[in-house]
Amino acid sequence: MNILVVEDEAIVAFEIESFLKAQGLNVVATVPNAKEAIEIVKKSKIDLILMDIYLSGSIDGIDCAKIAKEINPQIEIIFLSANSTQLNIDRAINIEPLTYLSKPFNRNEVYAAINLAKRKLSSIIKLDDEFYYNRQNKLLYKNSKLISLSKQESKLLALFINNLNSPVSNYTIENEIWPDKEANSNTIRTLIKRLRAKLNHKFIKTLTSQGYIFSTN
Repeated sequence: MNILVVEDEAIVAFEIESFLKAQGLNVVATVPNAKEAIEIVKKSKIDLILMDIYLSGSIDGIDCAKIAKEINPQIEIIFLSANSTQLNIDRAINIEPLTYLSKPFNRNEVYAAINLAKRKLSSIIKLDDEFYYNRQNKLLYKNSKLISLSKQESKLLALFINNLNSPVSNYTIENEIWPDKEANSNTIRTLIKRLRAKLNHKFIKTLTSQGYIFSTN
């Protein structure tokens, strides 16, 4: 897990970084402002940001987090603040952070938040250099951009991910996607074709007279 710390109080930043490194975690960088944070996110694969809300400069931590998630929607955010207001809490909630910690931070709370981040990030499956799948919320990303899937496409992809590198029969697909009605082979092929197109014709291979296999090998 690659972590970025964004904190403009030098002593607090040092304390956070030291604590994270003591846990064996990889702190890619510790920066004091939004401008430097955004540059790091553009250049590096960041999984988690510990973000101070009150940053010096024209961009505060909440707007910085928003920009970071626009660059990479898979980034998780933990907000840090010494003085919260209802307005800031409301703005922070819109970013959908993992949690919101008050300063001076409690080490046990930070440790718990990091473990939460680990569990959430473990649900992300890298399919190749372009595509990622979030098993928790069943979302597909291409180059960090969300790919829109229909309800049936989403169900089919989830079925394939749950049977990664294993054959999935036409019978299984029919019962998973259309449990209450019959679906002929043309209906299945049409759905497969639509999903293949959104995956740039990668991963899904036809097994003659058997079904399909979703392979990342």
